Amino acid sequence: MNDVFLADCRARLAFDLMANTWNPVVLWALREGPLRPAELRRRLGGISTKVLTETVRRLEFNGLVSRRDCGRTAKVEYSLTELGTTLLAPIEAFGEWAFRHGDEVMAAQDEAGAEGRFPRI
Repeated sequence: MNDVFLADCRARLAFDLMANTWNPVVLWALREGPLRPAELRRRLGGISTKVLTETVRRLEFNGLVSRRDCGRTAKVEYSLTELGTTLLAPIEAFGEWAFRHGDEVMAAQDEAGAEGRFPRI
């Protein structure tokens, strides 16, 4: 038997990277090139400065995003690393799945809610 989802397995590492709501969103936003924090925040919408900072630091820690100081000013910009770029295809595939099946998921949620069934958290 192949225990691919053990705590130290690589598949679980990948799922953990994508489980954070903002990780794939930030990676996708950087797909067209480097952005300064304010530009990135405007492109994302709905993310606080604090959460954006935490997210890009986490992505940088994992080798997916690089941070570059822009000369003598206090300005920085973020860009995808080569490794970060490799996640764009899986993120796009998730987006395509969501586009095709999102209505079905929401219908299942509505049905479960109408029947008084809610997930246990």
